Amino acid sequence: MTTATAVLPPAAAARRGERGSRFLRLFLPLGLYLVFTVVPFYWMLLFALRPAGSTSLLPWPLTLEHFGTVWNDMGFRVYFQNSVWIALLTLLFVTFFALMGGYALARFEFRGRRLFMLALLCTQFVPGAMMLIPLFNIFQTLDLINSRWSLIIAESTFQLPLAMILMSGFVRNVPVELEESAMVDGCGRIRAFLAVVLPLLRPGIVAVGSFAFIGSWNNFLFALMFLNDPELQTVPVGLQTTIGENTVDFGALAAGGVVAAVPVVLVFAVVQKYLVQGMSAGAVKG
Repeated sequence: MTTATAVLPPAAAARRGERGSRFLRLFLPLGLYLVFTVVPFYWMLLFALRPAGSTSLLPWPLTLEHFGTVWNDMGFRVYFQNSVWIALLTLLFVTFFALMGGYALARFEFRGRRLFMLALLCTQFVPGAMMLIPLFNIFQTLDLINSRWSLIIAESTFQLPLAMILMSGFVRNVPVELEESAMVDGCGRIRAFLAVVLPLLRPGIVAVGSFAFIGSWNNFLFALMFLNDPELQTVPVGLQTTIGENTVDFGALAAGGVVAAVPVVLVFAVVQKYLVQGMSAGAVKG
């Protein structure tokens, strides 16, 4: 009795080898990266949702005790409200001035324009820690220490250069002929900008606003230095209160981390389509 051995045609063997090669080159690295990314989030949710003292690798039975502790007993309700207001005001200021500055950089030719763009780019290499003492002295002179406005001004100042660069790149993608046609029809430059250009800048506005919101939300150093009153502190500084001198409340720390991460995740989930469009347009060489 003989056994027949199936032999794959050369084309089928090539396709199988290509699929195997693609798996090794693409899906395996992506899978490893996904595990590397997801495990810390799962670990944070695990500590936040399982009872204190439990060593289970599954959050069962589920408990919201840690969330109640950080939200009510540790003041995260106040920290969350402060972070929301500061981040929203930073978003508004950065977006407004980035629109004006980005439009000017994209549409007007003036002496020193390229040097100014280079200066904006160079500001991204300056860490915020280097500016703490000068900023503290300025805000102390202006009587803004222990005021939310000190944090809003500092955040807006540090995020504005990159926002202007991104916005100028996006404005360049809007054909100038559209503005010229509106101006021929009787619109002034401001009206042409509001009626023609601004609606087309929506992806760029969303991208710039998202980065401004998230950057302000996550900032720890400025809030720690400029705000002393616990009633004015933000979520990142509030997370530090869960770490004692000799002990760490891991459940409360994980629950606070979830509270801090949820707004950022929601923002990215809602604006991801506009974010990709805005980043690709803002990166165009001009």
